[in-house]
Amino acid sequence: SIIIVSWNVWPLLRDCLQSIATLTKAPASTHTTSSVVRLFGKEAEWHLEVIVVDNDSSDATVTRLPLEFPWIRLIHSGGNVGFTRGNNIGYRASRGAYVFFLNPDTSLTAATRGAAEHHTPANSPTNAQELSAPENPLILLYTVIAHDPTIGMVGPQLRYGDGSWQNSRRRFPTRLTGFFESTWLGQYWQSNPWTRRMHMLDVPATAQHDVDWLNGSAMFCRRQALEAICQEGAPDPFDEQFFMYSEELDLGQRMVLAGWRIVYVPQTTVVHYEGRSSEQVVTRRHIFFNTSKVRYYRKYFGPRWAALLRAYLRLEYRIQVGLESIKWLLRHKPALRQARIGAYRAILRNGFRSYQ
Repeated sequence: SIIIVSWNVWPLLRDCLQSIATLTKAPASTHTTSSVVRLFGKEAEWHLEVIVVDNDSSDATVTRLPLEFPWIRLIHSGGNVGFTRGNNIGYRASRGAYVFFLNPDTSLTAATRGAAEHHTPANSPTNAQELSAPENPLILLYTVIAHDPTIGMVGPQLRYGDGSWQNSRRRFPTRLTGFFESTWLGQYWQSNPWTRRMHMLDVPATAQHDVDWLNGSAMFCRRQALEAICQEGAPDPFDEQFFMYSEELDLGQRMVLAGWRIVYVPQTTVVHYEGRSSEQVVTRRHIFFNTSKVRYYRKYFGPRWAALLRAYLRLEYRIQVGLESIKWLLRHKPALRQARIGAYRAILRNGFRSYQ
């Protein structure tokens, strides 16, 4: 079962679904149950269903999708319920022994030849052979996870739209990681050991290996592992206290704690255009990202560390308000400075206590 949660990204979603269609085929039978099933594999021996959960999109998604992709099951969530709840809705409706959580801004077939060198560490794949990744992602990911019963999740190598490498493998954060990862302090000290450790920059990205968790844009999971997580207290595999961001970190943490392995599979590539849904509202993206980070800290490190992280993040935004105010007084791009000041003040009013 491929599950895609979508919100106002119809052009990207259409390309994603077309890439799935290219790698699969319709069954010969035309009976009712086969109308929502596709076949894949070298001999078309495996069955696949695709479920799109739409979070109340106002674009062409709900009108165009049934017309262009009648074999896809479209579920209306009833509102913008977030990435986490949307995936849980899709999961409950799915039937597959394996569940592929896929972002709408991905492509399973987009060309990635001609590597761009920026954002590409020395130990990442860069040559044309590695970039081309001729293996069908569906076949390879399924083969890896199906042939090893200890694996609960696998994920592919990710590439940006320009072909440059996107790091998708992670270690679990330590208590200090959150103060450097995706913060202004981390931008000024990019070689800090906590961020480097979490992003596994000491491990070559060219060979298959175990990781702690994977980027949530392409997670190919064993249903048995997801059910094991549900049986440990959560009614669904994703913890819905995370509206967006950190949900894949939490999922990986619970899966590893339950005894399952998570494996990075760089032999195949998925292109990830990254963050197009969240980019639609920049202020809310900051709120969602940091609120989820604080909630992760509360869940795994306790309320004191969560409060300390929240205070630090608020201090960073206060400093940014001050810096932007100085630039505004100097009349350096005043419209931009005013917009940023307004956004940062809105973020501070929220305080990373809710997603509102």
